[in-house]
Amino acid sequence: MKSIRDGFGEALEELGKRNKDVVVLTADLADSTRVKGFADKFPDRFFQVGVAEQALVTVAAGMAEAGKIPFTTSYAVFSPGRTWEQIKVTASLNNVPVKIVGAHAGFGASMYGATHESLEDIALMRVIPNMVVVSPCDYEEARKATMAIAENGKPSYLRLARQESPIITKFGDKFEIGKANILHEGRNPQVAIIGTGPILAEALEAAKELKESEIEVVVINLHTIKPIDEQALIHYAKITGGVVTVEEHQINGGMGSAVAEVLARNFPVPIEFIGVHDSFGESALNPDELWKKFGLKKENIIEAVKKVILRKNS
Repeated sequence: MKSIRDGFGEALEELGKRNKDVVVLTADLADSTRVKGFADKFPDRFFQVGVAEQALVTVAAGMAEAGKIPFTTSYAVFSPGRTWEQIKVTASLNNVPVKIVGAHAGFGASMYGATHESLEDIALMRVIPNMVVVSPCDYEEARKATMAIAENGKPSYLRLARQESPIITKFGDKFEIGKANILHEGRNPQVAIIGTGPILAEALEAAKELKESEIEVVVINLHTIKPIDEQALIHYAKITGGVVTVEEHQINGGMGSAVAEVLARNFPVPIEFIGVHDSFGESALNPDELWKKFGLKKENIIEAVKKVILRKNS
């Protein structure tokens, strides 16, 4: 169990050693977003803008125009939530490599309630032209994703969870922007479970229980929502004939919507969506309580898989 945001913070320190053009900006959240280590090691490349999120992104865009690789960090509810116009106009329209890092995404800020829970950020960011959208599933993948977006030369959004979560990938696993990874593949899978972020741990648990009931599935880690891996989605839709999408995000406009768009154009199959159904979040002691409340647990995934199989057979 490790926090995804810690993987980002450690990768950022490594980037600081490797590339003098990497700079970091934050809006009064250095510790929470795990950039304090970078700030301590490279104080001349760290910029504290205070509680001024629009300035955070605009200043970063200017730095990117000057040849720097700026990482901006805040809670996802503030950036991209509060900074969407600046991201669109100063970073994406100019196609400069500003890295927007949204921490405490999903239900990560559960103790602070609905105002701090970002359940719309994937939808906000994937609609912007030129923007790359990455949502790592664990600590290890966050490290690799941070390294990858630092080198892609594009405006990019990195979605980070706050809570500790299971490490479900390995140090040596390949990570490539725009290429989905297979976490589990049963023999002759009947359904493809496609997920993003730490909720994939629930999908893997669901796959284990389904196997005991002689239902085989494939679990796909769609860590990059944009550019999306159309080839993998179409391939597994053809193999299985049914899909369940799993995300800690609003169903409307989220990863599941992106998957449905691809399959509607290329190979329509029955789809069930696990996510938040057009609702604000709530206060809770931890995100797991809200996963139960909003139906994001393995039991809900199992139910959705069985529903897809029934729809296929009918």
